[in-house]
Amino acid sequence: MEGDNLKKLMLFDSTLRDGSHAIKHQLTKDNITDYCKIIDSVGMDVVIVGHGNGLGASSLQTGLSLLTDEEMIFLARQNLKNTKLGAFLIPGYGTIYNDIAPALKQGVDLVCVASHCTEANITKQHIQYVRNNNAEVYGILMMYHMAPLKTLVDEAKKMQEYGAYGVIIMDSAGASTPVMVQETIRELKNTLDIKIGFHPHNNLGLAVGNAYIAYKEGADIIDGTVRGFGAGAGNCQLEPFIALLQKEGVELDINLYEMLNASEDIVSKFNSKNQGLDALSIISGLSGVFSSFAPHVSNASKEFNVDSRDIFIELGKRKVVGGQEDIVVDVAMNLAQKKAKDETSYLVGSLL
Repeated sequence: MEGDNLKKLMLFDSTLRDGSHAIKHQLTKDNITDYCKIIDSVGMDVVIVGHGNGLGASSLQTGLSLLTDEEMIFLARQNLKNTKLGAFLIPGYGTIYNDIAPALKQGVDLVCVASHCTEANITKQHIQYVRNNNAEVYGILMMYHMAPLKTLVDEAKKMQEYGAYGVIIMDSAGASTPVMVQETIRELKNTLDIKIGFHPHNNLGLAVGNAYIAYKEGADIIDGTVRGFGAGAGNCQLEPFIALLQKEGVELDINLYEMLNASEDIVSKFNSKNQGLDALSIISGLSGVFSSFAPHVSNASKEFNVDSRDIFIELGKRKVVGGQEDIVVDVAMNLAQKKAKDETSYLVGSLL
């Protein structure tokens, strides 16, 4: 039984999507071409390509892509012969007719339609459109740690009703504990009739471990990146995850050596920053705030002379989600005003 479960595991590669966050969405034509050429021989089920926030998301607020969605899809399609090409969309950033329809026309095989974990209803038309146009479609529930388990299951059921092939829960802030992952995947598997996937982030250093737990609980899909290339502390690094499964004797149709070549020869050159657990990544996971807030927090910290960690903690209290980056400045201003008030009170008190 366990062996059968292991063989059904699907691997979604988001290196050219989530990884875009890590370099401010500046993937080049050569980056996409070179990566797709080598990863096509690895045995991945899907390679997802685009702006970090998906189709139609390139903007001043979320970051302007170096390349258009059309350019990225074209390059990937030209170089993926054995691997499905995937796209990602959050309703509100992208639309059916401006973004999904052209992507399908260009040859996208699979679309992930994402919403905040309590807002699955906004994905209905998008999921149904993809399904009705004979492409695979998966629902994505982001920031899943913010919803009670019952609510999360109810939201996943909606995506199942809309026609999604599966539902992938995203640990967008890397805030999951192993017990959270275990309980969530188990409940979703026991309740839904479609595939269940997990997309971990590494803010607490648990991405590979949590992916492994999800898999052992029956997850059908693990969505990660080569070299862990992604927002903030990055994603589940697929190389050690696959190596761990191989060490346990799991026979997957994956060429680990070619994956390692992609990591060393291609992805290592994408990013001059060492992807890993810096202070802000850890605080982001602790506070439950999406990792892509980090550059905004760093800038506001310098501008208002307040501790970036305090900004993250306050953002966590406000339960911010992607798209609310403008709140960072408001939080920083309030912290600066409080700091000035406290310093004045201290000064007055010391003079009395």
